[in-house]
Amino acid sequence: MSKDLDPAPRQPMGQYRPRIVDDELDELMSSLPALVIEGAKGVGKTATASRRAARVHGLDDPQQRNIARADPARLLEAEGTTLIDEWQHVPESWDLVRRAVDAGAPPGRFLLTGSTTPAKPGTHSGAGRIVSVRMRPLALAERGSFTPSVSLGELLTGSRPAVTGHTDHRLEDYAIEILASGFPGLRGFQGRALGAQLDGYLTRIVDRDFPELGHSIRNPAALQRWMRAYAAASSTSASFEKIRDAASAGHTEKPAKSTTIPYRDALERLWILDPVPAWLPSRNRIARLSVPPKHQLADPALAARLLGVDLDGLLSAKAAGPPIPREGTLLGALFESLVTLSVRVYAQAAEAKVSHLRTAAGAHEVDLIVERANGGIVAIEVKLARDVGENDTRHLKWLAEKIGEELLDAIVITTGQDAYRRRDGIAIIPAGLLGP
Repeated sequence: MSKDLDPAPRQPMGQYRPRIVDDELDELMSSLPALVIEGAKGVGKTATASRRAARVHGLDDPQQRNIARADPARLLEAEGTTLIDEWQHVPESWDLVRRAVDAGAPPGRFLLTGSTTPAKPGTHSGAGRIVSVRMRPLALAERGSFTPSVSLGELLTGSRPAVTGHTDHRLEDYAIEILASGFPGLRGFQGRALGAQLDGYLTRIVDRDFPELGHSIRNPAALQRWMRAYAAASSTSASFEKIRDAASAGHTEKPAKSTTIPYRDALERLWILDPVPAWLPSRNRIARLSVPPKHQLADPALAARLLGVDLDGLLSAKAAGPPIPREGTLLGALFESLVTLSVRVYAQAAEAKVSHLRTAAGAHEVDLIVERANGGIVAIEVKLARDVGENDTRHLKWLAEKIGEELLDAIVITTGQDAYRRRDGIAIIPAGLLGP
């Protein structure tokens, strides 16, 4: 029998869970007239934006949407900060805000949220007028049961700060967090209720979100198989051809590229796919870098649900999902997904971007590269292990030899309990102890 999940207590209705992106929004709103918060449905965009708004236009509501379409100028009437929630339902709202900014709107005048990117190139052109802020599901440091002791922002300074801290969280706790989801509205659900919520989320993508993007899905089962295959490819850079092959395993007909490419494009527009791009340094001292992205879904709980795996299945390393080649277990892949989600949230707070490194032949790879805007990187390996051996650090040492002082710090994120620096300077940090 599967063990019940035991995440943090469910958030009471009306109580806001503070987000790391809050500080970024407050800083930008003090200087910029219009921001758009973008991300998958359910990540908390509306709750975060509503706290800063004097008036909210919820365009996902059919009645408010009809009013806005009949008289779009009403969206601009209120004083103070106006939130246009799910603006893409009334695309004219974007141009209205853009023109208001051109006319001299004051700082903090407009907030927009969007769960999809627009279909037509140019529709979403607000460069210099409407600044985008990405919002993702809850990072570990935002979930209420983890207390970080190591700052990614400090590691990015290159000062090699002291690395200390202890956590009581163990491997099983991280497996529970993978399944419990980082969508704020799902925190605290367990068992069948959590599964029903995740199933409903995935079903809505196929039944509602794709049609709203203008995609008619003639074979929903084929789309669901492709999504399962993509979930099985989490934390790998498997080719889309291999994903397509895996999606057709056990079926007589293989989906055509002309069918699966629109799947991928639509899911990226919905922010459901969140691939990690390959690192392409401006001063390339590394020959023959591989350029395919590393596959990730917006939340590892979606991947686990698509693959039909529960806590017992993760911990016992049972086979799950379509056959996609990977090193290690599915739990290891989804642990990397969880860490990647968290690192991306922390890196954004530090104005850094996240990528991965892999040489063309696969001889060397580094799971995550966090790069400052003004140069320099922190290299991160993710290990589903409590202890770290020499083999776990060899790619970090290779990278240090290749790029020298450009490597600001090197860390291994683990499922252990203590944070420390090794004699060679590499930092060992349990996932729950890393923060922004």
